[in-house]
Amino acid sequence: MKYVFFGSTGLRVSELALGTMTFGTERGVGSDLHESRSIFSAFSDAGGNFLDSANTYTNGTSETMIGEFLHGIRHSYVIATKYSLAPPGSDPNASGNHRKNLIRSIEGSLERLRTDYIDILWVHAWDKFTPIEETLRALDDLVRQGKILYIGISDTPAWIISRANILAELRGWTSFSGIQIEYSLIERTAERDLLPMARHYDLAITAWSPLGGGLLTGKYNSIQTSLPRRLDTFKWLQTPDDRNLSISQEVVDISAEIKCTPAQVALRWINKTSADIIPIIGARSAEQLKENLAYIKIDISAEHIQRLDRKSKIDLGFPHDFLASDTARRQLYGDMMDYIDRPMI
Repeated sequence: MKYVFFGSTGLRVSELALGTMTFGTERGVGSDLHESRSIFSAFSDAGGNFLDSANTYTNGTSETMIGEFLHGIRHSYVIATKYSLAPPGSDPNASGNHRKNLIRSIEGSLERLRTDYIDILWVHAWDKFTPIEETLRALDDLVRQGKILYIGISDTPAWIISRANILAELRGWTSFSGIQIEYSLIERTAERDLLPMARHYDLAITAWSPLGGGLLTGKYNSIQTSLPRRLDTFKWLQTPDDRNLSISQEVVDISAEIKCTPAQVALRWINKTSADIIPIIGARSAEQLKENLAYIKIDISAEHIQRLDRKSKIDLGFPHDFLASDTARRQLYGDMMDYIDRPMI
């Protein structure tokens, strides 16, 4: 396992993060305590130090297990958790990005994780109601108190994140150091705005569902009539339509050619085309995790990468496609485009 910097910070995290949404069986799927410990140990033995959780994962059990596994060795690991989403119940203030829910959530997470600080706290999603100024100021208070060290934001439009960090810079508050996005061969729409924005501002990029909710393992290509449990539960994830099944089949074909698993091919594609993206890899067993971690050793050719890229490529849409057109380039630069020696931003 290699280590990368978390955006423009000095924090070193493993090139893969362990997703712990599967730690616990409260929602009918996932891994019990024994298997979750084996998954953690396999990740740790491979050199992984970056754990990704949330206060609502398996009703808090995910954080509780992490706290138990890291007892006595906590400082050697980077714990990332989240707040924003609603737990069971009818309390109107038990969700959202406002200050009250933040304080309530962080106190619960610290107790479950058995620690006095969290390395990275993610805003789990943009709630569309709380002013970003309130969220940033409240997060900055917790950074100054030492309860969290870095902040990030997940599942939020690029323009919100950009505006937030400009406000933070102007007002001397803590800025977001990273973003978390859905990204895989079947979900590349982050390439329109989120990825360019993150790279421009040197933000860490972590990707959830890098296997497309299981579609890129190939096991659903021949069972088109039944959705995987995860996809049936989380409707926003890509469903196995003709386009996605075609992409999945290309992954399967390439895996057969180079003698590896489809999941390893899908992960290697991210690694080869977007080395700055940190995939969040979850697993239901230690053996499954070990198998997926082996993607780093897969020898995949440029031709294979090109095939995957062609099959999964998206239209960037307006204004990106317009600005890249010959007409727009001629109008913007005349005949001098090839003579302008400055990197485009």
